[in-house]
Amino acid sequence: MGPSLDGAGAVPGSFSINQHQVKTTMPNRFKTALLLGAPGSGKGTQGKILGRIPGYFHCACGDVFRNLDIHSELGKIFYEYSSRGELVPDDVTVRMWHQSIQSRCATHEYKPNSDLLILDGIPRTLEQAQMMDDLVEIYAVVHLVCEDEEAMIDRLRRRAVKENRADDADENVIRNRWKVYEAETKPVLDHYNEEIIYQVNAVQSPARVLHDVLEVVTPIQESHFAKFMG
Repeated sequence: MGPSLDGAGAVPGSFSINQHQVKTTMPNRFKTALLLGAPGSGKGTQGKILGRIPGYFHCACGDVFRNLDIHSELGKIFYEYSSRGELVPDDVTVRMWHQSIQSRCATHEYKPNSDLLILDGIPRTLEQAQMMDDLVEIYAVVHLVCEDEEAMIDRLRRRAVKENRADDADENVIRNRWKVYEAETKPVLDHYNEEIIYQVNAVQSPARVLHDVLEVVTPIQESHFAKFMG
């Protein structure tokens, strides 16, 4: 069981989300589509492309971590865990994400009244999904699926050579990341209504995957932000 939201059983050295405070500071949930997919499925690539299209805002959890001010309160907590090679607790991860989104709103980089939020890499656990229920309104979960594990491992190897990513060059590391993803993702998928979950074949050309993803998110964007288009 993950950290509680009211502080009971929270991870030592971290702090939890106070639901009353969240609802007070952010009364409206962000209209959102999730990109889920195993390592190498291309969700980061698809998210970045969507983020360049007017009317969409892409937020990757990895970018939130990389852009974190390590001198801030959350940054110091993040550094405590990352420096020990430990996973950041779910409550801290969600707090960092929420702080980042609020900052993007303040600078008008993300306009929640006119942009469909595309989330990539968060929520990645059931606990994170539960914590974020009051913060995001999920209209679609786009699951980038690869039934052929060996094809995905081969893709990660080729990416490792192209981008000099040593972590993707070790087959044992790749297979372990795949197993962790499968263990974490099924509960996240089960958390959402199956009617909003869309399976997209990730082992296609990036253009074909983008086509399939756009078929899911375009009607959502047009339906909820029509008055801002044109």
